[in-house]
Amino acid sequence: MTRAQLTDQEWTFIEPYLPIGRFGPYPERLREQFEGVIWRFRTGSQWREMPERFG
Repeated sequence: MTRAQLTDQEWTFIEPYLPIGRFGPYPERLREQFEGVIWRFRTGSQWREMPERFG
């Protein structure tokens, strides 16, 4: 696991607070996309520099 990835325990805590399921289709890769947002703000990089694994 890298610094950008969440542990299963952290994801279990965060997931209920995400409003996506109530307003539209639930993204298949929500966790990877959320980790991508965390990576972007943690590193201060531009969106176009985001690794492909985050979608």
